[in-house]
Amino acid sequence: MNTEMNEKISEEIQKATEYCLNCPAKPCSNKGCPLNNDIPAFIKQVKEGKVEEAYKILSNTTVLGSVCGRICPHMKQCEGSCVRGIKGEPVQIGKIEAYVFDEALKNKWYEKLEKTDELKGKKVAVVGGGPAGLTCSAFLARSGAEVTIFEKQGELGGILSHGIPEFRLEKSVLQKTVEAILSLGIKVEYHKELGKNLDLKELENNYDAIFLGFGANIPAKMHIEGEDLEGVYGGNRLLETGKHPSYVGKKVAVIGGGNVAMDCARTIKRLGAEKVSVIYRRAEKQMPAETKEIAEAKEEGIEFLFQNNIVKILGDKKVEKIECIRTELVKKEGETREVPVNIENSNYVMDMDYVVMAVGSSPEKEIVEKLGLALNKWGYIEVDENHKTSNPKIYAGGDLAGDKATVAWAARAGRDTACAIGDALVLRKK
Repeated sequence: MNTEMNEKISEEIQKATEYCLNCPAKPCSNKGCPLNNDIPAFIKQVKEGKVEEAYKILSNTTVLGSVCGRICPHMKQCEGSCVRGIKGEPVQIGKIEAYVFDEALKNKWYEKLEKTDELKGKKVAVVGGGPAGLTCSAFLARSGAEVTIFEKQGELGGILSHGIPEFRLEKSVLQKTVEAILSLGIKVEYHKELGKNLDLKELENNYDAIFLGFGANIPAKMHIEGEDLEGVYGGNRLLETGKHPSYVGKKVAVIGGGNVAMDCARTIKRLGAEKVSVIYRRAEKQMPAETKEIAEAKEEGIEFLFQNNIVKILGDKKVEKIECIRTELVKKEGETREVPVNIENSNYVMDMDYVVMAVGSSPEKEIVEKLGLALNKWGYIEVDENHKTSNPKIYAGGDLAGDKATVAWAARAGRDTACAIGDALVLRKK
């Protein structure tokens, strides 16, 4: 990047920081940000030209600023709570955060961050190198623990690497972020998967604590007729593997309203689909996907069918048509949120070649049931307020424990678990 471009970006960021009111109540931090980043404080430092100081403030709560600044659903989190947004546009918090961390990665400011020897001599195993695992590892390593990440893939990042399309998160940004985290002295063993070539009991014997953060990547099913036909795919799995059929000239339905649905729809459109239809049973305002992602998907020609629900997939051996039904939103007695109810006799049929289910995911049942840990009624690993499982030496967080399914919430789980593990190991030392 040339100097002229750097100056241009700096001017843009400067203007964004000057728009911040530095609210004493900090709703963006206390209400909006899952990580409780001290947003007014770091923005104030950038405004004063002290970008490295801004980075130090952010580093107290996050190690994924370059990532979260780009892909978080900001309007549903920090920017959605910004006081400026009440009567106009909110402060561009994500853009400023990404700028600060990008500068830190470029200048290697992470090498100057303070470390302690509080957990010196303690060994912690982290299973899974996604947002939760990376964050947990970083905060433990900063406290002096010897951390080893066990990752089933050949690279770290989890959903960041295998689930977020390049047009939303450049691979180079993720690679630099991972390198900065590993520079804390964290070891990695790749191609290690629980239940295959990694044994939990063996980890228990060799480590003082274990954090399980390998996610929940089995696509959820709607249990409707035709769901097992050829041409029906799970959204999470498609993004993770990158193994797509040929969509050229085809019609594709994407079922769901979250960021996975948006990523699938936009990726499939880029791969040559003639028509991509996102079918969501609630209203647009209720979509959990980032507002910006929805707007960009519309600009790219993706069709949205709000308050519609798929009830059947039709075909002989493969997908040929889908049957949908229109819905209305009703507030039931005792409920705070309007729920979609099918409108009787409003069924209709659409020609379709592929159906992508992006309606959530769950842990891999065969693996979690063999861990010997208590599970809750939804099949997630049961944890207490400190993310401790039924085995006091083992902790779990992120999707695996049923935490809210965003990168920032996964990172929060990893950070909070690192603190809990640290407290437990310090007590054990005494």
